[in-house]
Amino acid sequence: MALRWRISALVAAAACAVAAAVGVLVHEFSRNRELSQARESARVTLDRAAVTYTRTGEVQGSGAALDAPGLPGDLRDLVEQGRRGTEFTTGPAGPAMWAARPAGSRVLSVRVDLTTTMRDIGALDASIVAAGLITTAVVLPLGVLTAGRMSRRLRTAAGTARRIAAGDLDARIAAGPRPRDEIADISTAVDTMAGALQKRLLGEQRFTADVAHELRTPLMGLVTAAELLPEGEAAGYVRDRVRVLGTLVEELLEISRLDAGVEHADMAPCPVGPLVREVVARSGPATTVVGADETADTDGDADGDADGDAGAATVRTDSRRLERILTNLVVNAHRHGRAPVVVTVSGDGRTVTVRDHGPGYPRTLLDDGPQRFRTGARERGTGHGLGLTIALGQAHVIGATLEFGDAPDGGALATLRLPAVPPPAGADPAGPAER
Repeated sequence: MALRWRISALVAAAACAVAAAVGVLVHEFSRNRELSQARESARVTLDRAAVTYTRTGEVQGSGAALDAPGLPGDLRDLVEQGRRGTEFTTGPAGPAMWAARPAGSRVLSVRVDLTTTMRDIGALDASIVAAGLITTAVVLPLGVLTAGRMSRRLRTAAGTARRIAAGDLDARIAAGPRPRDEIADISTAVDTMAGALQKRLLGEQRFTADVAHELRTPLMGLVTAAELLPEGEAAGYVRDRVRVLGTLVEELLEISRLDAGVEHADMAPCPVGPLVREVVARSGPATTVVGADETADTDGDADGDADGDAGAATVRTDSRRLERILTNLVVNAHRHGRAPVVVTVSGDGRTVTVRDHGPGYPRTLLDDGPQRFRTGARERGTGHGLGLTIALGQAHVIGATLEFGDAPDGGALATLRLPAVPPPAGADPAGPAER
């Protein structure tokens, strides 16, 4: 049950409980007061009748009776013991207050009719019930309205928190200051947390971009110096390490551009099948591409009519960025998984999957997504974790979705889904969310 209706039910229950409690108290007070007055009146009348009976031996005109046939049995027994008393009855003759005392060998009694009094108390009870219903009818809508406002404010705070968790660090609740308002305090705390998180993340992004830019100058010097080294095993090793360092710097620069949101897609018709086979051809012989109905060899030469549906499928996207995404996925599958690596293209060309037969993606990646400078599992080999981060960022740029999972029979499975209606060229895409 939603908080709004819980509070409304609580308000209704509280209003009904208060009305019932007040009604019971008023009823009991009024009834006890009327019975007390009737008891006192019966006693006074009985005492006067006893004086009259003692003087004249008669009770006519005194409001009392001797040996009245309707006298309650308990009260008659009490009088026979030589005592006096009163009793309230609700017999067939209606509610009445009896008072009795001994009169020689007889019983002198007085009956005060309370029919009108009890009817008045019943009318008072009905009025109390009506007042309680009216009060509940007035209070309940006010409670629903108040609970609805509270619920909306809490939902707004929860929605903003989810947007922040999804990567929209500019999202704010923007609740005004309200003294002694817990919801406003929560909203302010969420906004403060989002601001601190955004400031910290932007600082890390600026640091990454600054480091990448600062490394370019000394890297160019290293490249030049490596080329001047005399040929040999040591020179080859140095050149190889310089190339790795250069790739790392370029990837850092690419991530910094994605973080800054300055990357824009250049949309154009793109045949997905040939692009996939071109990427696979560069990856090595341990990769297989599967189209809608056919399978192509890793060297790009198809058996029979391998172009098939995969080759004929054309989508509107940024072919350069799509190639970058697929290359990173295939390279990651070879580097951290095990052969064979299978790339599958759907019949319409809008879905491409890359699957290896290794230990699968680490649980941290499946839960939190790819994170830079973190591979997540020792069994998936070493690396700096930038490839999948770049692939995810480029997928955002072209409006595609990239999902990571494990195949049912083992191995890592990456699924790229291209949009049916791609974003227009020059649109401001959302950068990759660093989770």
